[in-house]
Amino acid sequence: MQFGIGVEDEAFRVEVREWLAERVPWGGNRRDWERTLGKAGWIGLGWAEGGYGNRTVGLSRQVVWAEEYALARAPARSGHIGEKLLAPTLIAHGSAGQKARFLPPVAAGDELWCQGYSEPGAGSDLAGIRTAAVREAGGYRISGQKIWTSLAHEADWCFVLARTEAGSRRHHGLSFLLVPMDQPGRIDVRPIRQMTGTSEFNEVYFDGAHARAEHLVGGEGDGWRVAMSLLGFERGVSTLAQQIGFAQELAQVLETAVATGAADDPVLRDQLVRQWAELRTMRWNALRTLGGPADRGAPSVAKLLWGRWHQRLGELAVRVRGAGAAVGPADWTAEAPYELDASQHLFLFSRADTVYGGSDEIQRTIIAERVLGLPREAKG
Repeated sequence: MQFGIGVEDEAFRVEVREWLAERVPWGGNRRDWERTLGKAGWIGLGWAEGGYGNRTVGLSRQVVWAEEYALARAPARSGHIGEKLLAPTLIAHGSAGQKARFLPPVAAGDELWCQGYSEPGAGSDLAGIRTAAVREAGGYRISGQKIWTSLAHEADWCFVLARTEAGSRRHHGLSFLLVPMDQPGRIDVRPIRQMTGTSEFNEVYFDGAHARAEHLVGGEGDGWRVAMSLLGFERGVSTLAQQIGFAQELAQVLETAVATGAADDPVLRDQLVRQWAELRTMRWNALRTLGGPADRGAPSVAKLLWGRWHQRLGELAVRVRGAGAAVGPADWTAEAPYELDASQHLFLFSRADTVYGGSDEIQRTIIAERVLGLPREAKG
């Protein structure tokens, strides 16, 4: 059963499947892949406005695209932050000039973005940021540090939440600025090496970086409203594509369990069946929330469900392999970085699932305060 998929949508599915089949596996780099997507109009399907080089389709076809993209094992996106977060925010809050300047390059895959929100000591507590933006001739001078900034080492631009009112506290006095990353000596990007050996996240230091006045979104001091609106775009159709990726990982774990004999263990077998059942439940929940009225707690509930589920899958991925899970695919030396196989990478990377994108504690607080109406947590 599909979410609202009609006959014409199935024809669209065939078109998508055939287009992807001609290009996957992809032999080029990620930026070239973004441009390939952009040239065919596949970036920005869910935007509320067209005319920027993108196709504009309904929700059911967005679901078809996301599902087929995941099933084809197409390359991981490096342009999703601009497409899924910045663009809808500009469509909702940006000026005509901002839309005309920034949406076409995103739709074409020519400009990549990163998100300047989290800071040391203020990760999930977004209102606690200290990065300052001081007004100067023609714009703002930005100083401060952001952390866990995904793909900042590849990005051309960063949307930055900064404090433009000196002495302001919490969500007051914040502004949403669009900042070019190519500012040598003013912006320093330092990759963070993770347990997996990869470096998708970065520290970003702003030392007098400049943002032009016309690149202020929503007005000075209106940053909190804009930032909260952006967070509402973070989860949606992409959740279904994520779950297809999860299903592919689960299938590999099940195959390994059968091959190693771990599936004969009744306890492990019960855990594997539970993982399958919970994944199906998450899918139906995602379809329910896509097709139903707005639910303020739905994104937080979804994050709590998949974060813990994926961590348990990572644990099972190494457990079904037994002692062999402790051995790497290649010899480790002091000179060469260590290598991980797929199950080891899944286990280590999934440890972060309950932290990034809003920790479990923050998600529970959102549900308690905004959905259940419980007293708000006291903050300094």
